[in-house]
Amino acid sequence: MLKIRLQRIGRKNDPAFRVVLTDSKNSTKSGRFLEIVGTYNPKAGETKFETERIKYWMGKGAKLSDTMHNFLVHEKVIEGKKKNVLPKKKPTLKRKELKAKK
Repeated sequence: MLKIRLQRIGRKNDPAFRVVLTDSKNSTKSGRFLEIVGTYNPKAGETKFETERIKYWMGKGAKLSDTMHNFLVHEKVIEGKKKNVLPKKKPTLKRKELKAKK
């Protein structure tokens, strides 16, 4: 299955991201992708998406990662609600409860 997601590029402590079309089986760090469809620079706050190509690939069946979905909803490229991409919190346990579990 094809996926549109972010791929990190740039130096250490200087993040920049490509928006790439890739097979979902490829890892994000493998560097293998079919097409670059945009960029995102969080330090400068710049986002540049090729909306026509993204819509074309979505029409062909490509899925968006949750973060890319949120970006495109924010830019009003697609309609919908944003998805929660934060990890779920586990309830904190007190030390006595931790000892009791062991």
